[in-house]
Amino acid sequence: MRLYESSIPSGNAYKVSLLLSHLNIPFETTSLDILATPPETRRPEFLKINRNGRIPVLVLDDPNTPPLAESNAIIFYLAETYGRFLPTTALGRAQVLQWLFFEQYSHEPYIAALKYWTYWAPEQFEERGEKEVKRIKERGQAALDVMEGHLKGEEGEAPREWFVGNGMTIADIALYAYTQSAEMIGFTLGENVKAWLERVRNQEGHVRIRKDPLGKCPL
Repeated sequence: MRLYESSIPSGNAYKVSLLLSHLNIPFETTSLDILATPPETRRPEFLKINRNGRIPVLVLDDPNTPPLAESNAIIFYLAETYGRFLPTTALGRAQVLQWLFFEQYSHEPYIAALKYWTYWAPEQFEERGEKEVKRIKERGQAALDVMEGHLKGEEGEAPREWFVGNGMTIADIALYAYTQSAEMIGFTLGENVKAWLERVRNQEGHVRIRKDPLGKCPL
């Protein structure tokens, strides 16, 4: 299979490569320059693969299977197909989906955007304006606080080690991708989130996000 990712490190693409590593599935990569004008993701040859013009996209070995886009849809497919990192109960799977939706709606749009502007597009801070940047920072922090509250658990109970159930699932993989670099761009992480990040890093099969070839982003 082939993973289309960006030339600069993308948390959304990292989710897929991290899960593939945990599943011990070999894959090839094609890196596209999203900083070019126009971005390589918006050129005709890639738009034939994904009309939305975004990465990541996973092309499977079966030529009769259409390419898969949207990072959380890709990791859900892989977990479902290979029977790992996904609960077996309907409730457990719904809880995983709950966190996948949270990550894409309440978490990634703010933390990923701020990371991108900080390292690769600092002009966006001025273009967006102080009020808009403040809103994005507040919403990103609110998402991280929700995560901290969930992991802390109810009063009188032990903290949760994982977001769903008693082991790592794709909910953890999805949330890890951008949370790992949140402190570097000014967000505050609670102690339970920090402990969870370390727990994810210590899992067998863990790989780091790819290095920035431009040398602008340390993580």
